[in-house]
Amino acid sequence: MAGHIEAGADALVMDAADHVATAIRDIAAGETIQYVVQGSRTALTALEPIPFGHKIAVTDIPEGEKVRKYGEVIGRATTAIARGRHVHVHNLEGIRGRGDKAKGANAS
Repeated sequence: MAGHIEAGADALVMDAADHVATAIRDIAAGETIQYVVQGSRTALTALEPIPFGHKIAVTDIPEGEKVRKYGEVIGRATTAIARGRHVHVHNLEGIRGRGDKAKGANAS
């Protein structure tokens, strides 16, 4: 069920198209975590610390790719992001609310 936190899950994924999961607790580098997508439990290894509430890549994300969270595009990867990496302002450019970026026009 979308939005439901499964027992034993460490991160939340809302939509099968999501590139990231949201950590529901602090996650240490090297730790194997679990999340559930459409009833299927998946595990991955965190490659770096992921603070509570932050995003972790659940798939490799190429540079320039639009990144999805909760079924919506939340930004664009500014560098390639490997599965298990922390996804935040250091590797993600927010494009929501930026009409110049969302439409591809130059800012005035």
